[in-house]
Order: sequence, then C-alpha cells, then structure tokens
Amino acid sequence: MSQAARPAGPANPANPANPANPASPAKSADLVDAVKVAVLGCGTVGGEVVRLLTNSASDLRSRVGARLELVGVAVKDLDEPLPLDGLDRSLLTEDAVGLAGRADVVVELMGPIEPARSAILAAFAAGASVVTANKALLASHGPELYEAARAAGVDLYFEAAVGGAIPILRPIRESLAGDTVTRILGIVNGTTNYVLDRMTGEGLELADAVRQAQELGYAEADPTADVDGYDAASKAAILASLAFHTRISADDVYREGIGQVTADDVAAAAATDHVIKLLAIVERRGAGSPPEGVIARVHPALVPKSHPLASVRGAFNAIYVEAAAAGELMFYGRGAGGRPTASAVVGDLVTVARHKVSGTLGPGESAYLGLPALPVSQALTRFQIRLVVKDQPGVLAAVSRVIAGEGVSIEAVRQTPGAHGRGLADLTVVTHQATEGALQKTVAALAGLEVVAEVAGALRVEGE
Repeated sequence: MSQAARPAGPANPANPANPANPASPAKSADLVDAVKVAVLGCGTVGGEVVRLLTNSASDLRSRVGARLELVGVAVKDLDEPLPLDGLDRSLLTEDAVGLAGRADVVVELMGPIEPARSAILAAFAAGASVVTANKALLASHGPELYEAARAAGVDLYFEAAVGGAIPILRPIRESLAGDTVTRILGIVNGTTNYVLDRMTGEGLELADAVRQAQELGYAEADPTADVDGYDAASKAAILASLAFHTRISADDVYREGIGQVTADDVAAAAATDHVIKLLAIVERRGAGSPPEGVIARVHPALVPKSHPLASVRGAFNAIYVEAAAAGELMFYGRGAGGRPTASAVVGDLVTVARHKVSGTLGPGESAYLGLPALPVSQALTRFQIRLVVKDQPGVLAAVSRVIAGEGVSIEAVRQTPGAHGRGLADLTVVTHQATEGALQKTVAALAGLEVVAEVAGALRVEGE
C-alpha cells in the first residue's frame, strides 16, 4: 500500500479540524510520490474520466501535488469494446470489489446499487476515499456510506451526482455553510426538460417528444427513471439532505412525473405566460413555528416566463437556491453527458487526492438538525385548474363556493368558449397560495360538481 493509502489512525481530540486522522503533522507533498486511483465502470463517463487522467496527467500532478496513478479499471465484461482507444487492457478487471481494495482513491461510476455499494464499502475498509456520481445509491444508502467513511477516516465526494458539470453540491455544503438555505427549486433532469421543451416549441405530444429524445441519445430505451421522476427524486433527496442538515431519502420525496402532461396542458400554460417544467423542490418549513420539517417534492409545475428557470432549454439543468443572507442564486449548465459529468468527477478526484497528500479530510455528513420529513400535503403552493363547465348562469358562483368551502381563495378566473361542443365553456381558475392538501381536496370537490363536465388539468404554479 502506498503512503497515501495508509488507514487513518484513531480520533485525536487535539486535532479538531481533522478528528479522524492521526495526531502526526500533515504529510509533506514530497513524501507522497503517487496517489493510486481505481476507476469502477468504463462507460461513457468512466471512459472520459480515464481519458482526462491520461491526457491531463501533468496538469493534474501539479494541482494535486503528486502523480495520479491509474491502477485499474473495472468493467462488466472484459470482451466488451471500450469507449476509448489506447487503454492498457492489463488494467482491466471484472473484480470491482477487489480493485477497490488496492487504491488510495476509488472513482465509482458503475451504478445502480449493487455492486457499487459493496465496492464502496470495500474501498472504505481498505482506507481509500471515494468519488461517486451514483445518485440512486446516495439517496437510498447515504447515511450508511457516510458512517462508513467517517469510521475509516476517509472522504466521500459526489459532486457529479446532481447537475452533472454544474457546481452545486459543494457550494451548498461549503460556500453556504455560514448561511441558512430555505428553499431550492431545480430542473435536475435533462431528459424531461428536453421533452417538455420540444412539446412547448413544436406542439408535440409526450410520446413523440420522448421518441425524439431517444433518437438523439438524451433518453434511455426505457425512459421510466426520467419520465416518472425517479431520477429527479434521488437528486432532490441529496439536495435536501445537504441544504437542511437532515437525513432525507428518496422515499421521503413526493414524486410525480410528466407522464400525464399533454399538448393541451402545454398550450394552456403558454396562454397564461407560463411554461411547464419538471421541478425538484426542497424547502424547510416552520422554522420557529411548528410543525418544523423538510418537504421534498418532484412534479411538473407552471413556471412564469419571467422566472430564470423558464428560460432553461433543451437538456440543460438549473438549480435556483434561496438563502437567508445570500438571497437568490442560480446555477446553470449541462446536467448530463460524458464530458460534463467527468469534469465534475475529476474535480472531486483532485480535491480528494490533495487530502490524501496532505493528510487531511473534507467535510463529512452534517445531519445535526435531524428535522422530520413532512408530508407533501403541508407544502404551500398555488394551483391553476382548468375546467370544462356548462355554459350557463351561476356556474362561476357554484365553482367559487366549492373552492371557498375548502378554505382556498381565488386569484384569477378566465373563461373562454369551449371547443367541446355546444353548451360547454373552458374555465381556468388560479388560486392563491394554500396547502397542497387543501388544493387537492378542492380539485376533487370540483370534479364532483354538477356544472363541471371535466377537470381538464390541475398544475401547481411555482416561482411567483
């Protein structure tokens, strides 16, 4: 084992800045000739990471203070073609867990849960730090991994798990460490943003837009993880955990995908100067006034065209952060793809390798608040409800009574002649802010009203 890979010693109260490491002074860079790096997974992202390690070796050595030595690349099948040329095939192995045990830093890019979890735990047990982009693993097993990293005195970094090349997790975890984050709204899935953008720009139905995304390589052959919001929910859990110093898992995130969004919904949004986006929203509720907790949700929402998130086009991502002192911040960029994601991975690798050289650690898990995950029914939002109603006197009064009966007030009403046949009209109602629970009851009550022929759509309005 190289000097950089020595396991950390027992906790040292005299060194509070780095309690997991030995009491010995930081190691000088000239004592560490190389930091051994193992890459687990050689797909699109893994291949780009290996390419960067090879092509930028001299620059990376200068930035780290030691040479980054690639000691192995784990692949699923030794006979499968690789996404890059010139890689020494003697470095390849199908034994990811074994490889993880003989490196100073392990870069995990296999996904999904297993064997990634076992390989990361093996790396920690051998005293290796880990860089990963595995959002599903972090959202489901984050506390376990944090605890294992802390016990081993090593780093766990995962900037690429949310937002691809966008630097968002480190700003939340480090740059805003002295502030109080109150809310985050994010477009964190490039596939669904591309699909909704095509529906908006070309009037496509969902299935046609998904097919176009698949042809361009933005969507997988099975787009379920994206379209149904699973990918975004995992990222929402990670954002909430970091922002609110609380353990939030994917199971705590309310999830609603874009599967029910129609071309009519998109056209109706445009008519009221909105666009539809799949948003990940995490917020801290009730600070100073119970019930206090964290609400994390993923769902399609109407975003006013004046809001910065409305202008995020194609497969790009953007995360909008609201903090008590810093105010409003937006992070924008490519949220996926081999090169952008590899950029974030290698950025983490450089940081973690520097820590290996100097004998220090970065920040670990911060879960001191331990806030409860609140149900989505307690979230405050607004609804735009589209109704097909009978074109007769008294309809608006009847609709208003039902809405008021649920404790919800109306902000605006818009009625237009319907295209549904004789005697019907379209009625669009925008509510004031109310709890999700009250608004859902309102929609259900309207659906049962005699003068309402159909609830054509009900979407939340965010960003106003």
